Amino acid sequence: MTRHQRLTLVSSVTGAAIVALDGTVLTVAQPALRRDLSASFAAVQWASTGYLVAVAALLVFAGRLGDRYGHRRLFAAGMVGFGVTSAGIGLAPGVGWVIALRVVQGVFGALLQPATLGMLRAAFPPDRLRGPIALRTAAIGLAVAAGPVLGGALVTEVGWRAVFFLNIVPALLFGLLALAMADPRQVSPARLDVPGALLLAAGLACLVHTLVALPESGWTTGSGLGLAAVAVTGAVFVRHERRTSSPLVPPGLVGSAAVGSALGILVAASASLSGTLFVCTYVLQDTLGLDPLAGALRSLPLAVLMVAAAPASAVLLRRAGARRTTTAAMAVLTLGVLVLSRATGTPALCTGFALLGAGFGTVMVAATHVVVRQAPVGSAGVAGGLQQTAMNVGPVLGVAGAATLMGLRAGPHLPLAVLSAVAAAGAAAGLALPGRFATTTDDQRDPSDRSPVPAPR
Repeated sequence: MTRHQRLTLVSSVTGAAIVALDGTVLTVAQPALRRDLSASFAAVQWASTGYLVAVAALLVFAGRLGDRYGHRRLFAAGMVGFGVTSAGIGLAPGVGWVIALRVVQGVFGALLQPATLGMLRAAFPPDRLRGPIALRTAAIGLAVAAGPVLGGALVTEVGWRAVFFLNIVPALLFGLLALAMADPRQVSPARLDVPGALLLAAGLACLVHTLVALPESGWTTGSGLGLAAVAVTGAVFVRHERRTSSPLVPPGLVGSAAVGSALGILVAASASLSGTLFVCTYVLQDTLGLDPLAGALRSLPLAVLMVAAAPASAVLLRRAGARRTTTAAMAVLTLGVLVLSRATGTPALCTGFALLGAGFGTVMVAATHVVVRQAPVGSAGVAGGLQQTAMNVGPVLGVAGAATLMGLRAGPHLPLAVLSAVAAAGAAAGLALPGRFATTTDDQRDPSDRSPVPAPR
């Protein structure tokens, strides 16, 4: 591994871990933030919603910017901006400032996230992407596992503001380091599709906002109009993309059966996982009467297996191929949801959470590997943006669906049954993925060379 590849890998892993850690520690800090700033529950919720809307709306366009101007530049801008806005949130005098700065932080998060995958695709040949993606996934799993513990300790001992000061130094350090090494060469000569970006951003922002509000507001006229707006905007976007000479999402990428299936699997897996965790939180505390710490300890196998599954996934991909690996992992995820739907004792709960972690960790590596590998180097940023969009929309969809079904007072069994069906559908979609990829030589050649990656066998 060259020095450039090592630095790229460390930067990608750090950037992905910072974003994952930020989301988990914020959840822990919200109650203290609300009390300290005398804010309403709705206002504090907007600190999360505003960030999600901004990120989801801009991920794909940010990926295209990276393809055109260089992923390292976008990564640097995203990391520096993420660190600066974190400092601003930690110093915010009121909840209005927190909300506004979280929206701005979402913009920088959107610049950062696709670049972490785009840099890997540009730095490593296709047949050596499995390991870097697995390491990145393991870091995300570790951050998600450590976030609640670290956030709880900081909030208890120092206060909620310390949570936002946590990532300032690494964000600024790696951002400035990447900025100093930015490659001035344009990676892709393609014209930016600004109308397409605006249409996609409007549709995704409306979708996320509608889904986030759905559990509280229910199926009202407002939610119906929101989903109708999403459908209309989506149809206009598709029509525009088919007619423009330089589409935001290259047709060869989005039209690929493998990429489309992998993105659908990521949505299904993340929706099933997040929805199940949402339901199980209430089961552990309200039904079984456990305190938050006792419940968290029973769910610890999820984080452990997710971290352990990442490096194992690289081996499975090499030996069994994406199709078998992903389909089997989605089946394990489905089994985990079914076990949790009937679990009451500690052994069954730990087993269910372990199956969730093993299945999700493997799927995340395998499906992400397909999306990034299938993309030409000149479209790596768009591929990263699509992958991150799936990973942002899926959890919102899963939690919204689970909360809505729980509102029907049918208990936890109905939402968990639906979520297991969603995971099973993802397993079926895995049959469209390629098998083992042929070994290739380093493809770091002229960016204008858009020859396809070797066909799977």
